[in-house]
Amino acid sequence: MDISATSSGTSGNTQDETASGVTVFVCRSCRDDADPNAEPRPGSRLADATIARAEEFGIAVRSVNCLANCKRGLSAVLRSADGWSYVFGGLTPGDAEDLLTGARLLAAAPDGLMPWRGRPEPLKRGMVARIPPFDFTEERS
Repeated sequence: MDISATSSGTSGNTQDETASGVTVFVCRSCRDDADPNAEPRPGSRLADATIARAEEFGIAVRSVNCLANCKRGLSAVLRSADGWSYVFGGLTPGDAEDLLTGARLLAAAPDGLMPWRGRPEPLKRGMVARIPPFDFTEERS
């Protein structure tokens, strides 16, 4: 499986170089059920649109070959350097701005959890999973 990625913008920023600490990964190979042979693929269109808008917000975007969420494609991930990460499916090529809004919400969240309030509708109905940070230890009472 090819898991290569392409970078956002022309600056080649990495996650550590972005002010937000949030990286958006967009599956560029996601297809449209109505027209599975469409080119460019809808996932690629979503990735390109997200990359085009991201630089002004200081958010890194990476286009990846496959997120293995094919049953719920178009798919994207919002990964936080210091908080929780989120997997979304059921997106459309027009959801680039919503992904960036979600990235900004996640970056501003003091507890590392993207707030439900203010979250764009595609990021409410399309949430597949919330993944804890690598160093997460659940407190028990």
